[in-house]
Amino acid sequence: MKDTTIDSRSRERITRTLALTAAPALALLSAGAAHAQEAAAAAVPVVDKGDVAWMLTSTLLVLLMTVPGLALFYGGLVRSKNVLSVLMQVLAVFSLIVLLWVTYGYSLAFGGGNAFIGTFDKLFLKGVDKASLAATFTAGVSLPEYVFIAFQSTFAGITGALIVGAFAERIKFSAVLLFSAIWFTFAYLPIAHMVWYGPDGYLFAKGAIDFAGGTVVHINAGIAGLVGAYFVGKRVGYGREAIKPHNVTFTMIGASLLWVGWFGFNAGSNLEATAGAALAFLNTLLATAAAALAWSLVEKVIKGKPSMLGGASGVVAGLVAITPACGTVGPFGAIAIGAIAGAVCVWGVHGLKRLLRADDALDVFGVHGLGGIIGALLTGVFSSPALGGFGLGAGNETIAQQVGVQALSVGITVVWSGVVSVIAFAIVKLLVGLRVPEESEREGLDITTHGESAYES
Repeated sequence: MKDTTIDSRSRERITRTLALTAAPALALLSAGAAHAQEAAAAAVPVVDKGDVAWMLTSTLLVLLMTVPGLALFYGGLVRSKNVLSVLMQVLAVFSLIVLLWVTYGYSLAFGGGNAFIGTFDKLFLKGVDKASLAATFTAGVSLPEYVFIAFQSTFAGITGALIVGAFAERIKFSAVLLFSAIWFTFAYLPIAHMVWYGPDGYLFAKGAIDFAGGTVVHINAGIAGLVGAYFVGKRVGYGREAIKPHNVTFTMIGASLLWVGWFGFNAGSNLEATAGAALAFLNTLLATAAAALAWSLVEKVIKGKPSMLGGASGVVAGLVAITPACGTVGPFGAIAIGAIAGAVCVWGVHGLKRLLRADDALDVFGVHGLGGIIGALLTGVFSSPALGGFGLGAGNETIAQQVGVQALSVGITVVWSGVVSVIAFAIVKLLVGLRVPEESEREGLDITTHGESAYES
């Protein structure tokens, strides 16, 4: 019989040969397994704790803008007999809309749908839990959906609260709440969906740029306020007697809180704690500073003295104007937008207001409406890389094309908000009436509507 045993030297040689032959195959198998693991990891959205912390902070900052920021800004501008009524209107409208947002607003704005409105798929936050996620601007990076819902609720809430300044000091409290609910449902939600619901939103698909709400928030609210000023009518004594702010210090504090909170409003709209948030943050700082100085300079030239009220109003005008552009323009583009808005809005609260013949009590249209229009159009200019910006909207290759799309978004917002506001005020007038009796207005809404007074006589 033939001997089949293998000596140690032969065994070593065979082992070496097998190892060399198998090595490439093992390497390929190992690489394939690693690639599969990487692909699987990439398919799972990443939730960054830093992003979550920043977005929760931004949500708190937007709340700060509204209560107490906007409330104090408006409260200081009215007469002392109406200060509590305005504070209460801001608080109540914000609270009402936040509740409507989680009930059905979020679903209609961000719950699927067509190019113009969402669906009821997420009615009462159906399907939303601690594990559900919302997309950000970076592929594969997400936020807990609860965070996104909370953040967006504050945007809806402050938009409704902005409107009340236009018809302050003479409207029924019940009328404010009923109008706010109707307008939120039929004006705010469709515009928010068209502008912000990704590539499926009508205006987003057109390449319109509205980083943080120039159209959705400010133009939308400004038009509603102007319509409301016409419907409710002028205050008793308007144009015949002096109607002065009772506490400009309150207004200054409110404007300062608005500026601080607006960093959450604008930089938070980046949805991530990245360089994009830093750009929006810096632009918000610079545009506002430029607007405050521009407004004061124009006042100095026209009236001979720059006022504190004018400086505070300039702050708000700059914040409004940079809102749609804060994520796409460069720092010097932001300064230009702020300076232009600050100068033009002086005319908005004086010359334009007289031309419109409306008692827009706290200049909601003159600052938010006009400032929002200026900001939206200039976004199309200064977002161009040729002017230091970071890119035009999808499908737009020239400044002229982008400005055209911006004008389209402004036009749609003006018309849609205007039509809805007219219908909403007509319904409210029919159901509960709009205006308090003249005797109540003369005495002041603090006592006649809320049964309390801000100051002891």
